Amino acid sequence: MTCFSRTTLARQVLFGALVASGLTLVTTQAQAATITIACGDGGSADFCPELARQWAQETGHEVAVVTTPQSGTETLSLYQQLLGSKSSDIDVLMVDTVWPGLLAAHLIDLADYLPEDASEGFFPAMIDNNTVDDRLLALPWYSDAGLLYYRRDLLEKYDHDVPETWEQLTEIAREIQNAEREAGNERMHGFVFQGRAYEGLTTNALEWIASYGGGTIVDDDGNITVNNPQAAEALTLAASWVGDIAPRGVRNYMEEEARGLFQSGNAVFMRNWPYAWALGQADGTAIQGKFGVAPLPHGSAGESVATLGGWSWAVSRYSKNPDLAAELVAYLTAEAQQKAHAIRFGMNPTRVTLYQDKEVLEVQPFIGELYDTLVSGVPRPANVTGEHYTRVSNAFFNRVHDVLSGDLTAEQALGQLERELNRISRRGW
Repeated sequence: MTCFSRTTLARQVLFGALVASGLTLVTTQAQAATITIACGDGGSADFCPELARQWAQETGHEVAVVTTPQSGTETLSLYQQLLGSKSSDIDVLMVDTVWPGLLAAHLIDLADYLPEDASEGFFPAMIDNNTVDDRLLALPWYSDAGLLYYRRDLLEKYDHDVPETWEQLTEIAREIQNAEREAGNERMHGFVFQGRAYEGLTTNALEWIASYGGGTIVDDDGNITVNNPQAAEALTLAASWVGDIAPRGVRNYMEEEARGLFQSGNAVFMRNWPYAWALGQADGTAIQGKFGVAPLPHGSAGESVATLGGWSWAVSRYSKNPDLAAELVAYLTAEAQQKAHAIRFGMNPTRVTLYQDKEVLEVQPFIGELYDTLVSGVPRPANVTGEHYTRVSNAFFNRVHDVLSGDLTAEQALGQLERELNRISRRGW
């Protein structure tokens, strides 16, 4: 028996997408109903297939596991293709933190299928991020937030504390970079981050601007707020880093390029996601035991801000079994499953209590250090801008990149960005 009949157009769309994307299906023995779940890319941290099979064994239902592309952009495109055709071939989808608003029209309200307390116990900001027009579209599975990585040994060597402001980071990074170069390491840089014109730059620049009190590009009421003096101050400082404490090539860095330079021992500070911790502490790395993490710096009159990232579980409104699909979502995000995910894979839970769980902290002590950062995390304006978010983010990171490249001043870029966003929102978000 196969799990997918190809007699309908919708199923033909899925089959074609699976073949084109190199996706694979794994199924269990048939029972009462079949729930198809789109897991991750099958990497070492993909706990989804095992948990889905576990749920099937406990409930007597069948699961079909779809392995999605490595690229989030390709996965979103696949989802939009299937959901746009109202295909029922995928019931449960793993969605990026900025996708609920983009896919809202195609997702069920989980509150209609789950108990009233289903959203309790999660970080409130994550539930808020996944709630669009008072509809709970997804439950958070694991989280990410921007962090400052620093070379503990170098700060001790030059008698510096971890910087609390961006200005302090700039000065300390420059001092240590120059001293290390004079001592013979000409490849040393003060600070690396994600400066390429892509979504990663949106997360970085949002942290800079929000930490200066410059807002979040578009506020919760849909007002465009990005063109202000605080935002200009933040971007002007960031532009000054390029060619000074940051390599000129940082304008083409994504997460892995920044991590590679920091992990090689050639950067004092790095902005990145929590995943880089375990890789930097691996045996044989140049920085093993020599670095730490801290909240990101802030502007002179602002507060530390970390952009929220992570993944959640949602249910397609075209599912033929939305009640069972919602049940699977609740199972995947339950405390027991998140605890196992944290212990076995080092993934950051979305449930508050697990950040004080002794068993979790014994195996993954780094997770406990993320609590305050996640509590105060800031979401990107994806929900308020809805289906327009991709255009909003593209406009934002392109104008920020112009500032980093020296093609526009911060004031010029923000004025141009405001006009672009006004055009995008002309008929409302």
